[in-house]
Amino acid sequence: MRSLFPALGDLSKARILISNDDGIHAPGIKILERVARTLSDDVWVVAPDAEQSAASHSLTLRRPLRIKQMDDRHFAVDGTPTDSVLLAINHVLKGRKPDLMFSGINCGANMGDDVTYSGTIAAAMESTILGVPSIAFSQSYSGLDTVKWETAEHWLAQVVRGLVAKNWHQDTMMNVNFPDVYPGKVRGIELVRQGKRKIGDDITCGTDPRGEPYLWIGAVRSWQEQSAVGTDVSALSQGAVTVTPLRLDLTDYEDFDRLADTFG
Repeated sequence: MRSLFPALGDLSKARILISNDDGIHAPGIKILERVARTLSDDVWVVAPDAEQSAASHSLTLRRPLRIKQMDDRHFAVDGTPTDSVLLAINHVLKGRKPDLMFSGINCGANMGDDVTYSGTIAAAMESTILGVPSIAFSQSYSGLDTVKWETAEHWLAQVVRGLVAKNWHQDTMMNVNFPDVYPGKVRGIELVRQGKRKIGDDITCGTDPRGEPYLWIGAVRSWQEQSAVGTDVSALSQGAVTVTPLRLDLTDYEDFDRLADTFG
């Protein structure tokens, strides 16, 4: 039987851990901390010291990791988002683990098939595995010079309060995306399923200064029509804040039953 995290009705006494994949100096994590501090005074930041986008759920095993303590509650890790969360919970905060974990705010949406690459998702995934209810946040954008951070900042606390008032399964994390519209243009918060969007189809070929050829994997930006109604991709393109529960158990139970006679 799947166990549930307890509901957190009162966040004022909650210990909140924050991490990301864009690095500890990224604008998104600063906004996330600012909002978190309106919910609780017990907020800790343990994040990569540099950008780790698309690091997925990678863990550093072949070299030692170093933590730089920037002040009482800010720590930079020279590793991946997964490294940062694991060290935060098992080392920095080992005396009392967090009650809640926030990852982000990522610069760019994390939805559809992209979630398998995302370091933002991976940080929340690692925290979930370690027994802490976790929420990943991402801000969609159409151009780096026009990232509407104010949308995430305006809507984030409302999303958090709605989620923590309920309890969810201990093998599930929450994935939240904010649309590329200004706060007043957001058309509500929608609970949606994971859609289809594959990043990396745009490959650029070139030659480096030494005359050697290279390939550069790029992002997909024209994603609005790639997924069905009721999915994160569709709802986000229509201007809604999206909430998607992501289960860590990847087992396909229908195919499991279908194959039972073959390997049973």
